[in-house]
Amino acid sequence: MDRNNLLPPHFYARDALEVAADLLGALLCREQIVLRITEVEAYRWPEDTANHGRHGRTLRNEALWGPPARVYLYLCYGIHHLLNLVTGEEGQAAAVLIRACEPVAGCDVIQRRRGGKIKPSLLTGPGKVGAALGLDLSWNHHPLYEPGGLEVRRGTPVATPLAGPRVGIAYASSEHRNAPWRLASPDNPWVSYRSQLQPGQ
Repeated sequence: MDRNNLLPPHFYARDALEVAADLLGALLCREQIVLRITEVEAYRWPEDTANHGRHGRTLRNEALWGPPARVYLYLCYGIHHLLNLVTGEEGQAAAVLIRACEPVAGCDVIQRRRGGKIKPSLLTGPGKVGAALGLDLSWNHHPLYEPGGLEVRRGTPVATPLAGPRVGIAYASSEHRNAPWRLASPDNPWVSYRSQLQPGQ
């Protein structure tokens, strides 16, 4: 792949919702694995009560505070490694969660890591994406714009994404539970909870 297709740091230095929309169709690359991003969730700053930074900086969420264009990875239920791409300005706790992807290359490795046939259920869920890429907490703070390691490359943009509420944020205020900050590629089977999504405006 052309190294010039790496998304630069300034791409991420914007509001998480803007970055989320522009990440749809982009490519996540690690070694021989290439995944097309099909579903994302924006966690914004500063009012978002679903944001992991809502109670301040901690050892667990340190990477979330920037700088942008780096990885924030956390462990969910002690099992699943969830990949977030840090956005906004340094010192702001904002990121985009990668919820689902479509495999482009490296299907044999993905299948081995996920223990099943290559079909949408294999990569529709953020823990599944982390497992397919072989990520663990050592990837926190990793720069996404440098060649090698985990990279994000330009893909085919999605003009009008589907939108709906984010998943698993019952602790947030009703305003933020219902905010349409989960975005997904239309007409793509590699998307989770599709029934909760509507055509965007």
